Amino acid sequence: MAGLAKRPQAGVWAGRLIPGLPGRLAASLYPTGTFGALVGSSGETAELGLAMQLILLLLLMWPGAPAAPGMEDAAFPHFGESSQPLPRACPQRCSCPRADTVDCGGLDLRVFPDNITRAAQHLSLQNNQLQELPYNELSRLSGLRTLNLHNNLISSEGLPDEAFESLTQLQHIYVAHNKLSVAPQFLPRSLRVADLAANQMTEIFPLTFGEKPALRFVYLHNNQLSNAGLPPNAFRGSEAIATLSLSSNRLSYLPTSLPPSLERLHLQNNLISKVPRGALSRQTQLRELYLQHNRLTDSGLDATTFSKLYSLEYLDLSHNQLAEVPAGLPRTLAILHLGRNRIWRVEAARLQGSRGLRYLLLQHNMLRRTGLPPGALRPLRRLHTLHLYGNRLDRVPLELPRRLRALVLPHNQVAELGARDLAATRGLAELNLAYNRLVSARIHHRAFRPLRALRTLDLAGNQLTRLPTGLPSSLHALRLQHNQLRALEPEPLAGLDQLQELNLAHNRLRVGDIGPGTWHELQALKVLDLSHNELSFVPPDLPEALEELHLQGNRIGHVGPEAFASTPCLRALFLRANRLHMTSIAPEAFLGLPHLRVVDTAGNPEQVLVQLQPTAPRQPRASGP
Repeated sequence: MAGLAKRPQAGVWAGRLIPGLPGRLAASLYPTGTFGALVGSSGETAELGLAMQLILLLLLMWPGAPAAPGMEDAAFPHFGESSQPLPRACPQRCSCPRADTVDCGGLDLRVFPDNITRAAQHLSLQNNQLQELPYNELSRLSGLRTLNLHNNLISSEGLPDEAFESLTQLQHIYVAHNKLSVAPQFLPRSLRVADLAANQMTEIFPLTFGEKPALRFVYLHNNQLSNAGLPPNAFRGSEAIATLSLSSNRLSYLPTSLPPSLERLHLQNNLISKVPRGALSRQTQLRELYLQHNRLTDSGLDATTFSKLYSLEYLDLSHNQLAEVPAGLPRTLAILHLGRNRIWRVEAARLQGSRGLRYLLLQHNMLRRTGLPPGALRPLRRLHTLHLYGNRLDRVPLELPRRLRALVLPHNQVAELGARDLAATRGLAELNLAYNRLVSARIHHRAFRPLRALRTLDLAGNQLTRLPTGLPSSLHALRLQHNQLRALEPEPLAGLDQLQELNLAHNRLRVGDIGPGTWHELQALKVLDLSHNELSFVPPDLPEALEELHLQGNRIGHVGPEAFASTPCLRALFLRANRLHMTSIAPEAFLGLPHLRVVDTAGNPEQVLVQLQPTAPRQPRASGP
């Protein structure tokens, strides 16, 4: 028994043979009495055998013990482990809505976040204050497909050349609105979308966008790129680019090595004065070409400039210095924008190839009657809309295309309309002759008669003293504001049973000069504007269908109880800036107007009391049994 007295306690054995297991814990698991009972008196051999069994048992139970190879059971909740899955790692303050998405946008970050999972495929860091991208952090994220760095402070020095070498799966990169002075020398071959707009870049390199077979969209607008900053092989090997935006840069001529796959090319707001011969000879898929706000002159273009653009539909050459319509326009062209140039002549020969043109915009040029001779636009057989706003035409151009639907001629010098001036355009739906020099005496009484499909006629801002006659019954809108009308008679408005809008504002009309029955045939009229005339009270017998009545800026001092008896559908009434006082409107004036919701009486000498008819409460729906 003396030998047993010298033996170590069970906890001491376990503590010595299992490093890291505290002796007290081992002793508490197997106290001395229990261990002694197990050992008994069989001697050292039995004691050692039992001790080894104890050690093995403790190894199996100890939470930090490594599992034997091949013995793991993922479904078994081991001691010290949770049965719930561990939360995904996500950088502080960021959100990770999916296992492959990390969104750290708009957090005012100044340092690239750490702890970004290697599984990330979409990383958003837009709207922060980052100044650089650490290579060691990016190199970890080899699975990235989208990298959004929009609106930061990243400079070219903060974007090392090797930054994207490991991102071999990157498809979308957004680095717009940063501080780059030159483009990255290398971007991954896998790219599909590259947005480097709104930086300060003066140069791109051959492998910035070259050798990218999947690249479709390149945005470089709002930089400082000159032709010297675009290498001749800038897009070599990238034969899928469909959209290229180089607008708002410093290009002086159209680049000559553009991808042949282009469908949309934006070059507006540059300094382009010339398109070199053959520069657009390979772009047979180009559909939209934007060259507005440049310095193009007639000498900067030739007959072949656009002739090979067999798919072109939209061409914008507005805000340049052209004196003539360019030659060699493709037959596929549908919209041609030539506004804000110096065009003084349009020749039919230059339009022969553009028979499919639908919209021709020639506003704000220097066209006179001699510069647009009869038949000049005759080749454009499918022309739908012709804009001639702000030229110097004193007559409506003659022999216009028969299919024309909209003729827009405001702010010219048209002073007369003959009986046959509009005879060729019988299909017109919109005619705008506002702000010309038309007087009633020089408008032929049959001038509008051929226009049997006309829906909108705008004669505002002329010098008319009476309503024109012979108006087509198809009219829906007639605008005569800002003239010198002194009288209204029923005859010119007879037959206009489809008219819905009549604007007579800013004339010299008085109630006594409005003939009896003037409104009688306007059965569909919904909007009537008589504002800023010389009316002293509400005109009687207004159209029954009227919903909106403008009477502001007159001399109305009283509104009687029967003023709106003929307009039960009235919804809005404007009486501001008249001569009304507190009790000028009879309390019964608005009875029988269940739809009236707006009565504007501001700007009168006194605040006017208005009492609207209360809205009937909705009846509760009958419930089923």
